[in-house]
Amino acid sequence: MTEARQTLKKYWGFEDFRSDQEPIIAAAVLGKNVLALLPTGAGKSICFQVPVLVKEGIALIISPLIALMNDQVSGLKKKGIKAELLHSGMSFSQIDTVLDNCLFGGVKFLYISPERISSVTTKAKLSLLNVNYIVVDEAHCISQWGHDFRPSYHNLLAVKEMHPQAQVIALTGTATEKVMDDISMQLGIQGAVSCFRSSLERKNIVYRTFSCENKTSELKHILEKIKGPGIIYVRSRKKTMSYQKQLDQLGYKVEYYHAGMTLKDRKLVEEKWMKGQTEIVISTNAFGMGIDKADVRFVIHMDLPASLEEYYQESGRAGRDGNQSHAIILYDNEDILFQKQLFQFRFPSTDLIKEVYGNLGNFFQIGTGGGVGKG
Repeated sequence: MTEARQTLKKYWGFEDFRSDQEPIIAAAVLGKNVLALLPTGAGKSICFQVPVLVKEGIALIISPLIALMNDQVSGLKKKGIKAELLHSGMSFSQIDTVLDNCLFGGVKFLYISPERISSVTTKAKLSLLNVNYIVVDEAHCISQWGHDFRPSYHNLLAVKEMHPQAQVIALTGTATEKVMDDISMQLGIQGAVSCFRSSLERKNIVYRTFSCENKTSELKHILEKIKGPGIIYVRSRKKTMSYQKQLDQLGYKVEYYHAGMTLKDRKLVEEKWMKGQTEIVISTNAFGMGIDKADVRFVIHMDLPASLEEYYQESGRAGRDGNQSHAIILYDNEDILFQKQLFQFRFPSTDLIKEVYGNLGNFFQIGTGGGVGKG
């Protein structure tokens, strides 16, 4: 681990690894496949970036989040580390240039979306690379039991077959034990993998919920007490602009953000917030993917989140520097009623499920209780 610590010091300026990072990096450096469950903000990227730099060759990092890949490639380049990115939105000439750089230019990290792997041309050049690690970010996406299953993730099995000698590092922030086992099976590393399950508790975040009749008044009261950069999540685009106007009039440096804005305008909001020129971003759930700002002091939800997983991800954007931060939900009776109605619309009724089941059985001439594995 001496060389790994020297690498950490050289490029990141840290003397030592966090307690959750060290065993993962040690296993990877020793040549083991790794599957790790780490909480949001635990520094997952260092868990694979350091081992890659210690060994000869290039790492393929498969991720579904283009914004996050862009952010990490930019960060590596600023440190003087050669990194490239491939995704489905690039032209043929751009892809060709990137792959040539990886073949002949000493690139250490190639970030690639799972959809891009399916290209025949891409696979042909990937097969020529000296791959030392295959890193699967958001690894729960490969599991049929994961909350964000993506069929395109099965494309990376072809990469594993091309480079059987490459070690696998699979990382996720949200996965049950069943999903963890399925990830190992899907990647073909069951029985030859070191598993690490860190606690998902974020001890530096103070979680609070407030039932209130006047959310705007309560929000103003909270912002008077909690200072520093923050994110305020709302349910609609209209609300982002409404709250932005109200807080702007109170003297806060605040911007709104939603998916209906142009890419240029969204980038501008992100950059101003990252640089500290904007104090608060009021947004729909479109904001946050790929954003890694360490000193976020609060994340406030003005509406009830759609799920616990969504809330964990969004609230986890606070306090990544380890200092005390706040995650707050403001809700009223209308929020509870809305979520109940949403639940009813999201899932079919029991009677409808029975009707569809019966119709499918009749069409395929399968008896009740029959089917695959039932004789």
